[in-house]
Amino acid sequence: MAEKKKKSGEDERRDSPRVPMTFLVRDVGLRDGEWEERQGDLSLGGISWRGKTAPHGTEVDVRFRLPLVPKEVRARGEILRVKAAGVGIDFHLRFTELDVRSELAIARFLDDWLAKQK
Repeated sequence: MAEKKKKSGEDERRDSPRVPMTFLVRDVGLRDGEWEERQGDLSLGGISWRGKTAPHGTEVDVRFRLPLVPKEVRARGEILRVKAAGVGIDFHLRFTELDVRSELAIARFLDDWLAKQK
């Protein structure tokens, strides 16, 4: 039974849709470093993207724009998984610092996107 609960929890974690998005990403340790554009997916709890090089640390700053939201979303996240994928590396990041307004804006954006898919 305990294993079924674990499986169910994994499924619940993936209830948020993943929407293609362009992000700007930079290592937290490199405050004066350049922002690098990445193509990936946005979900309620974080982002994922494919790159050719890994960040220097496990924390990165992220910036992106949502349609109909005038202010750019800025967040900090922790890289949870790094996986070699062909010619690139897949990164999975969980938001660790995200203000409530931005979190609500992401939730509305994902809900709208999901409604359009039906």
